[in-house]
Amino acid sequence: MTRSYKPIDLTRIKTYSARRRQHKASVKDLASLPHSGASAAELLASWPDCLGAAAFRRVVAAIVAAVRHDRPVVAAFGAHVLKVGCGPILIDLIRRGVVKAVACNGACAIHDVELATLGETSEEVAKTIHDGTFGMVAETLAFFDEVAALVRRESIGLGAAVGQLLIDQEAPHRHQSVFAAARETEIPACVHVAFGTDTVHASGGADGSALGAASMHDFRLICDVVSDLGAVGGSKVGGVWLNIGSAVVLPEVFLKAVSVARNMGADLDCMTTANFDMIRHYRPHQNVVTRPVVPGRGHEVIGQHEILLPLLRQAVIEELAG
Repeated sequence: MTRSYKPIDLTRIKTYSARRRQHKASVKDLASLPHSGASAAELLASWPDCLGAAAFRRVVAAIVAAVRHDRPVVAAFGAHVLKVGCGPILIDLIRRGVVKAVACNGACAIHDVELATLGETSEEVAKTIHDGTFGMVAETLAFFDEVAALVRRESIGLGAAVGQLLIDQEAPHRHQSVFAAARETEIPACVHVAFGTDTVHASGGADGSALGAASMHDFRLICDVVSDLGAVGGSKVGGVWLNIGSAVVLPEVFLKAVSVARNMGADLDCMTTANFDMIRHYRPHQNVVTRPVVPGRGHEVIGQHEILLPLLRQAVIEELAG
């Protein structure tokens, strides 16, 4: 039997007072208007208290709390962070003692080295891939062959070897090197290589066994760093892991390091994590922001590195100074 439909009588709708409803937006959460010449802290305070703005402020607060309680802040970043000019931001935070360890992929080391030695980096891949010149820069290939030789001699990690060689060779722009800054301040700099992904692997002198052993050294080192991200001394303040612009490698490294740390007895329930990137990716969201941390301690801030990182630095150093 087919039902006969007719327009419903809306006068039968039941209503209730708006005062009984739970609201997600309020006038107290609206943006305010900072004065001309406002500080970064005042600018942040003027933002609406919702979504990305709220997450950004929570990350700043977590970093400041970690520094004040002598808990490590780790910057794990992809190569794009360096290519858009944010190396000096990381270097400054390293030298100020805010960032206590860095982790990156192999491409980061390449771009850092080229900026330190040549003052320039990054080629037009769409052009050079067609004539076979992509990645075939003699100076860069030779430098990483020397890195391999250094790790064979001294049994040090890949990140430490890159920084040490830049210092030893007095690279003309080494003050712009994250790895040189890490080596000079004696903090861990860990390079997590995926073989076949980096241009230097095409070198005739590339020593996979040496680079692999050095990268494995760095994985074990970052596992120790991650083990220290918990709270100490009865405090509820833990360290902070910042994943900046890495969609796959570093979120995977972090997840495994967390598993190793907890397997060996580390209590990481008070650590804070954050993902900074231009778009949302599956692995950073799962492996950094949600799976490893207690609910409410993982944050995601979406935006351009060249805008967010200078603002993050300024907000952190102002809050620490205040």
